Amino acid sequence: MKVSIFDVAKKSGLSVVTVSRVINGAESVREKNRQKVLEAIKELDYRPNAAARSLARGKTGIVGLIVTTLQDSFFDAVVKELNEVLALHGYFLAISVSTGIGSDEAHYLIQEDRVDGLILLSPMEEDNYIVELKRRNIPYVLIDNQKPDNDAFSVTIDNYKGGYTATKHLLDLGHTSIAHLSGQDMFRSTRERRSGFLQALKEESMAPFEMITGDFEIDFGYDICRKWLQEGRLPSAVFAGDDNIALGVMNALLEEGIRVPEQVAIVGYDDQYISSKLRPHLTTVRQPTDRIGLAAAEMLLKRMDGTMKRGGNVRIDPELIVRESTVIPAE
Repeated sequence: MKVSIFDVAKKSGLSVVTVSRVINGAESVREKNRQKVLEAIKELDYRPNAAARSLARGKTGIVGLIVTTLQDSFFDAVVKELNEVLALHGYFLAISVSTGIGSDEAHYLIQEDRVDGLILLSPMEEDNYIVELKRRNIPYVLIDNQKPDNDAFSVTIDNYKGGYTATKHLLDLGHTSIAHLSGQDMFRSTRERRSGFLQALKEESMAPFEMITGDFEIDFGYDICRKWLQEGRLPSAVFAGDDNIALGVMNALLEEGIRVPEQVAIVGYDDQYISSKLRPHLTTVRQPTDRIGLAAAEMLLKRMDGTMKRGGNVRIDPELIVRESTVIPAE
């Protein structure tokens, strides 16, 4: 039997009017009551009638999401959180995998009246998107955007702090020869993580073993580490720009019988699904996908209902997750 708004009201012990206000994002509801309603919605697995709500609001009930790839567990987790939060407010999430505004998929979503709002996840060509979205008066939010000039309506991660924290962890363990393998400089995250890495070394008056730029791919980490091995030189630790690069380094070392972390310690970035399944488990910097998705969804909802007129950037701190690739487990 289909769950109705009356069932949610009964479960929460509140009126139908209060439940409706929560679903529609009204700010006049007390936080305690809002939480009761959200808990009841979750327990009953209630899905608001998006079609009816869209007619009442004169909107489509659809939020667009443009992402460059879904072959990334970090992106997958952010999308999952966005979908769940928006569904609670009666919106469907339409996903487009696109590399630029000129693609058919992106063009379809941005056409007038197709979506009520749009989220850009780690976009490229973000300037072009923003110009078009503003022209069409479509509310938007950026996640992990590349240019600080576009931070007005965005959710970003403090990648400088992430790079600094990862490197400081290795320094605190006594490492004095640390390499950094990063992604391409077109990515803001690459530049910020490298800056944090260099600052941590600077504070100890140390120079990096080596800094090399490449792709966020397993092959990049593997090939660079193989080159070091062929040259007969290795750092005592590696800070990799993401978990894929870290995995490539680890594979090359283990093939040669070099122990991790006893001989070379490794830190990754993102805390992708695979990082806790490797042997040894990978120390990494976690980007809190639940907080990122929630913050972006809430910002877009406020923009769509007109309660957020002025821009505001939400900057979220990453978290160092210490595992076996830097610290030998206690016996």
